[in-house]
Amino acid sequence: MANKTTAEKLATIQQGYTLQGATIELGAAIVDGEVHKEAQVRLPLAMMNRHGLVAGATGTGKTVTLHMIAEQLSTAGVPVFLADIKGDLSGLATPATGSEKLTARTSALGQDWQAKNFPVEFLSLGGDGNGIPVRATITSFGPILLSRIMDLNDTQESSLQLIFHFADQKNLELIDLKDLRAVIQFLTSDEGKAELAELGGLSKATAGVILRELVGLEAQGMEKFFGEPEFDTAELLRTAPDGRGVVSCLELPTLQTKPLLFSTFLMWLLADLFEDLPEAGDLDKPKLVFFLDEAHLLFNDASKAFLDAITTTVRLIRSKGVGIFFVTQTPKDVPADVLGQLANRVQHALRAFTPEDAKALKATVSTFPVSDYDLEETLTSAGIGEAVITVMNEKGAPTPVALTRLRAPESVMGPSTDELIKSTVASSSLLAKYGTAVDNVSAYEKLNGQSAAPTGDAAPGLPPVPSSVGVPAGSSQADIDAEARRIEEEILGRPSSRPASTTPESFPEPPAPLPVPQQAPQDSGMFGDIAGALGGALGGGLKSMVRSMGTQLGRDLMRGVFGTSSRRRR
Repeated sequence: MANKTTAEKLATIQQGYTLQGATIELGAAIVDGEVHKEAQVRLPLAMMNRHGLVAGATGTGKTVTLHMIAEQLSTAGVPVFLADIKGDLSGLATPATGSEKLTARTSALGQDWQAKNFPVEFLSLGGDGNGIPVRATITSFGPILLSRIMDLNDTQESSLQLIFHFADQKNLELIDLKDLRAVIQFLTSDEGKAELAELGGLSKATAGVILRELVGLEAQGMEKFFGEPEFDTAELLRTAPDGRGVVSCLELPTLQTKPLLFSTFLMWLLADLFEDLPEAGDLDKPKLVFFLDEAHLLFNDASKAFLDAITTTVRLIRSKGVGIFFVTQTPKDVPADVLGQLANRVQHALRAFTPEDAKALKATVSTFPVSDYDLEETLTSAGIGEAVITVMNEKGAPTPVALTRLRAPESVMGPSTDELIKSTVASSSLLAKYGTAVDNVSAYEKLNGQSAAPTGDAAPGLPPVPSSVGVPAGSSQADIDAEARRIEEEILGRPSSRPASTTPESFPEPPAPLPVPQQAPQDSGMFGDIAGALGGALGGGLKSMVRSMGTQLGRDLMRGVFGTSSRRRR
């Protein structure tokens, strides 16, 4: 390392970052203390789905780095998702103002800087902020993610999974917190003790603990984050009319009071995308790049099931065209199994004020390839807006390590005005779809014999038709179960997992007739074909029964790695 000349070091970087396809321009290399604009450091656009890590101490420029990368992704037609922790990223919607200092910096980097704004969609969790409300149903969120928010132990998490399974099997839709509370209260009541006994491994005491934690969530005001209309994560994949990728900016104004909720909600968005998107293979550019800021919140005190689910999602979602960038202070914040899958590294400065800091510094240095830099010295002396970079090239090999002065964003490095944000939200096509919460008939209403309170027009997306609707007159429950098992075996090509008989007597009958707030969906796909064929031969009642069976079967089969299950996929 010490024997190389500056010219030789530059030649290594220039050769390593000479790429053929479209790229994200990161900045100019710093070699022997000088910025060399002839040595440009870049990241292949096609390799963005190999995931990445942006790390560094507080105040070293991580957020500005996200800002700059997001701008170029949008320009390349790639949608971006950002969690706006501090509110600074809303500035993407506002052109920056030039200055002599900015011109001097960008000229030294070889950057042709122009003030621009970008297409931004402002989102907020449950309407907690100015953006379009983002909600999830409890059933979609799933037991593993919900356990994370409720801080349940492994035994309690397993018990919660049994409760979800019970609700799925009994067609009790878990839309919001009161639905889950109603199901748990039923199971712990005298009326439900027979059903509780059939759920092997679920004790009344554990159910009571879960119920208390659930009431605690409601007391903290978290009920507004769960409900309908549920946010469709396909909204994150949109492009603007001019072809640029839409930047979905999720504002988190109260992150510090609910860190687990917010970090877990981000994982739900990612898990929902994972379940919905088809396999895509290697693409010229990703379908979406997803930035997970404050990534350490995801992993702190996480259960093994949660960590395994994250690892599986990160490993497999690459082939669906989605890139994930974790943003945190040090690489040690990310578990080794996840860190090993992050091919693109942007490491800002680290501090070594304490023995723990020094240990983290050495661990960080050990994760980089051998280079021409003394990385321990470089990482503690790098300035704001500088970072040590290595990425995956188009051949799948790591590029040379390069200390880089990063390019400047072309939009405002700070928040946009409240007026601009509010006007953008008011003109958004998503406002009519997600702006008003609705309360359709679900588990709470069924178990309490109530109809849902009117809350205005429901958004697109239909609740499952209750299984009691449309059963042919004169058919016994055993006949219906037998037919459902036969069709399931025919579809799946294996013995049915459905029980040979059910005992509806042990479960309270829902009020009849149940109000169905929206028109039933049209038959489509495989189950629609089966229902149509059987309905034509045997009458509309059996057709309705088969449709309900198909809905139930879809629910049984479509829970993902986090236990998530979107009603849109049923």
